[in-house]
This record gives sequence, structure tokens and C-alpha cells, in this order.
Amino acid sequence: MSEFFQHGFNVLGHGLIGYIVPFLFVLTIVVFFHELGHFLIARWAGVKVLTFSLGFGPELAGFNDRHGTRWRISAVPLGGYVKFFGDDSEASTPDLESLGNMTAEEQAGSFHHKKVGPRAAIVAAGPMANFLLSILIFAGMSLYFGKPSSIPRVDMVQSDSVAATAGFKIGDVVASIDGTAIESFADMQRIVSTNAGSKLTFQVKRDGATVAIAATPALKEVKDIFGNSHKIGVLGIQYNAQPSDPKTTPVGYVESLKIGVEQVWFIIDGTFKFVGSLFVGAGNTGDLGGPLRIAQLSGQAASLGFQFLLQLCAALSVSIGLLNLFPVPLLDGGHLLFYSVEAVRGRPLSPRAQEMGARIGLGLVLMLMVFVTYNDILHFASS
Repeated sequence: MSEFFQHGFNVLGHGLIGYIVPFLFVLTIVVFFHELGHFLIARWAGVKVLTFSLGFGPELAGFNDRHGTRWRISAVPLGGYVKFFGDDSEASTPDLESLGNMTAEEQAGSFHHKKVGPRAAIVAAGPMANFLLSILIFAGMSLYFGKPSSIPRVDMVQSDSVAATAGFKIGDVVASIDGTAIESFADMQRIVSTNAGSKLTFQVKRDGATVAIAATPALKEVKDIFGNSHKIGVLGIQYNAQPSDPKTTPVGYVESLKIGVEQVWFIIDGTFKFVGSLFVGAGNTGDLGGPLRIAQLSGQAASLGFQFLLQLCAALSVSIGLLNLFPVPLLDGGHLLFYSVEAVRGRPLSPRAQEMGARIGLGLVLMLMVFVTYNDILHFASS
């Protein structure tokens, strides 16, 4: 445990610029766009927005716009919220007493007096804004830097590896995996890394012919350049770039947007596979990280360059958007679940049922936060 405290002092010694500033940069952008999605659709639907806050707790700075919305920066920067007219709290729970006493004019600007369709659109707009932000970041980077190009060529096959057993040979060029076209070695790595234990069918070009190879990536623990351990699927093959190999391929606007959508879908698909593996007992709950690990990753990404920090921002934005769509009360997905029930029943759930759901959701969210923070502590203690 003394090593953990020593590591903690080293982290603090790394300074504000090393960890905290990149972390706040990433989190602020992700949270701002999430809440901006709620805000813009609420304004479009005619809902009065009382507060737009980055962070929770006491206000540090703020101003009122011409529509009466209080824009504020709060003391605890781990999230944010938009509070609508008629809300009782930051979680958008209704203020039943004030709702019952509203005039017709006030009801027109009340979130809770809107029909279920506009309310659902306002709630869904937050996660959708996160996905859009990620698409734009990935697309913008592809447009600016070009598409990384590394020929999906096998330059080395490790002995006693999955690849050796399956029949891969040096010089093979992978054309597709399970029907998905492969344009670079990185494309192949992304698919293989998230499919440990799943049988994949590779179409390989070899000596002018196409050969089908079936292989199941093995789960292996690897370390990145910072020494962080990750368990991913591997085949046991390697690509060695040659001077004649192209490094990047220029892309246009349409192609860059396609790349952005593909990157976002890859993260979503990988997340669902990971969650599914947890339910069947094949996943590792230790891979779940919280704010401390995000701060570490932010600092590490920033040390590599601004483009890597933006990539982390895009990846985190997808994760936040997807997490908020989970059908857990308090999260956006929980609200959407309630609205779905309301649409089917023709009337909302009782205030008592909604209150019980909110309490259950709060308990689940708090348990998740405690668990991922505990994972973070173990992660730092073992590093």
C-alpha cells in the first residue's frame, strides 16, 4: 500500500498541466455538448430553460442570457445539467406543487406539460449530441491528417500462436474478415482485438489466389507505451512498415464523415460486446474505469499531442452518450423508458412509481461510481 501512496504523490507531483487540465478539457467538452443537445431541442420545443450548468454545487461564475437562462460554471466539475421550467431538481424531476398551480401561459413553457414526443426528443438529444460530436471529431481528423494507411500484410507469424495454427503465412494480405472489407492493418487489429474467443473467417490474398482461413483470437494481456495493461484479442501476426508503403491516404468530406460514423459504430459495437461478456462471465470487471483513470488517460494522451487528446475526447463522448441511453432511472435512457411506457398506456406513470424509479436509479449510479473508483484505486496500486 505504501507503493500506492508513493504513486499518488508522483501523480500529484506531475502537476495540474499533466493530468487535471487535460482531464477537465476533455470532460468539459463532452459534458457541454451533451447538455447543449438538451438545451437546443428544448428551446426549439418552446420549453423555458432556467439553468445551463457545467458542474454541480455552488456557482463559481455565470451570467443570464436574454431568454432568462442562467449559464453557470459550478464548483464540482464532474458533469453538468440543464434545468427546465417546472423541474424540482437537476435530475429533471417534476415540481408537482408548482406544476399544479401554473397558468396556461406558464404551462406552455413547462417541460412537464409538453407531450411525450417533444419530451422524448429533448432527452434523447443529449446522447445524440455526444455521438454527433464524436463523428465530427473523427471526421475532422481524417480530413486534416488523412486516413492512416498500413497494408494488412502478414510480415511475421509468431510460433505456437493462433495465426500459426490457423495457417497464416508471411506475405498474406487480409482482404476481409467475416465479410467486412479490410483496408489497413489497423482495421484488422480493431476487429481482432474486440473478438477474443470468437471464431472469425479471414479472406486472404496469397500468390494471386484467395484463401479462406478460420481463426479464433486469443485473449492476451498486452501493455501500451505507458505501461497500462489491456486484455485484448490477438492472433500472433505482425506488420512491418516498408519505406514504399503509403502512410496516409487523403480523403474528402464525404469519405471523412463515413470514417467518423464507422469509428463511432466501432466503439458502440465494442461496448456492447464488452457488456455482453460481463453478463456471461467472460469479461473482466477490472477493465471498468472511473474518473481517476480517465484523468490518467487524458494526461497520457495530452503528452502524445493534441490530436490524441481529441481522439480520447471523441471516444469518451461516445461512451458517455451510450451510457446515458441505458434504461436506468436518473439517466436519459431511464426517462426514455418512462416515456415509452407513457406512450403505450396513454398516461404517465404515477409520481410514486417515478419517485421509486429515481431512487433505484440513484442507488445503481452510486454503486457504479463506487465500484469504478475502487477499480481505479486497485489500478494505481498495481501500477
